Amino acid sequence: MRTKRRDPDDEYGDDSPREPWSEVAPGLWMGGHVYTAVDGISTRAIVTDQFDVVYSLTQKEGYGPAPGVEHHVLRIPDDVLTAQQIRDVEEFAASAASDYIAGRHVLVRCWAGMNRSGLVVAEVLIQSGYTAADAIAMIRKYRSPAALSNESFVAYLETGLGLAAELSGLWSG
Repeated sequence: MRTKRRDPDDEYGDDSPREPWSEVAPGLWMGGHVYTAVDGISTRAIVTDQFDVVYSLTQKEGYGPAPGVEHHVLRIPDDVLTAQQIRDVEEFAASAASDYIAGRHVLVRCWAGMNRSGLVVAEVLIQSGYTAADAIAMIRKYRSPAALSNESFVAYLETGLGLAAELSGLWSG
């Protein structure tokens, strides 16, 4: 369903995803609730039954998945995270990694399919044996060069989520 023309001040510009979701590794998909179609129209990305399990970092009614599709939701901001939020992401990603390693078709999505979903997909890849650098590179290659533009998320991944949570807890008192 088409909604409106892309905002010319769109923060991702020509690097906005042109598809609702992208396969980052076989069976592991990253996406959003909206994307900019090739014609420049902002388009809703509605999940039906294309995936075995969907992990959402935001949720809006009418965007799926279909009844009967396993769906997990963790709401976090696209911003600096608290120690508890980082631990929650690590646990959420561990569940997604378990499904991915089991051979299920997994979609991880946020609103635009760029940062929050990238954080979780990268952590799934890391928990599956990839380095942080390789996971980030794969996401930027297969989803968008602008993916994971949230520098805090990249730092969490490079540090390791467990240590990043510990350090964040120290800084917050």
